[in-house]
Amino acid sequence: MSAEFISIQKILKANVTAEAMAAAKKFVPGAIKIYGVGMPLLNELAMKFKTGGFGLVKELWQSGAFEEKILAAKMLRKIAKKNPMQSLETVKYFAEGICNWAVCDAIGMQSLQPIRTTHKQEIFTMAAELSKPQNLWKRRLSLVLVEWYTRDKSTHDEINRLISSLENDKEYYVRKAVEWIKRNLRKEK
Repeated sequence: MSAEFISIQKILKANVTAEAMAAAKKFVPGAIKIYGVGMPLLNELAMKFKTGGFGLVKELWQSGAFEEKILAAKMLRKIAKKNPMQSLETVKYFAEGICNWAVCDAIGMQSLQPIRTTHKQEIFTMAAELSKPQNLWKRRLSLVLVEWYTRDKSTHDEINRLISSLENDKEYYVRKAVEWIKRNLRKEK
């Protein structure tokens, strides 16, 4: 374990609150190992430890705690421009270990934000690949990755193709993402 990782864990353990623990358990079914800290702290840690790079991001992800996975997604956003291709590969790696909507959405909405315009085609290719597996979180991630593009009318046909493959999905969280994306598309018409 790196010194940065150990420091992060100490900070997380020192800032546990009953309120944050209760909120995580209530709003994030499927979150398994929870510290019970608020998002403002995770935002601070992402800024403070962004120099840890891809190694620290992976170490946080592998630890498996809810807040550490959210922090990994937030930190990836801070370093994505340094190596866009490694960032895309890291998101694919993350997709294998998603177990709740909050982690899924943090990855999809935040991790690749700095490279959305420069790597649009790669993101859409990844979204199409993720829309096919049995894993419901990969299918949800495929939609969340393209949510930002609902603001760009030139991408609507591609988004609609992705939606059409998932709109009759049996999983609640995938159907919720489909409705979210459809609602955003309607706003942009």
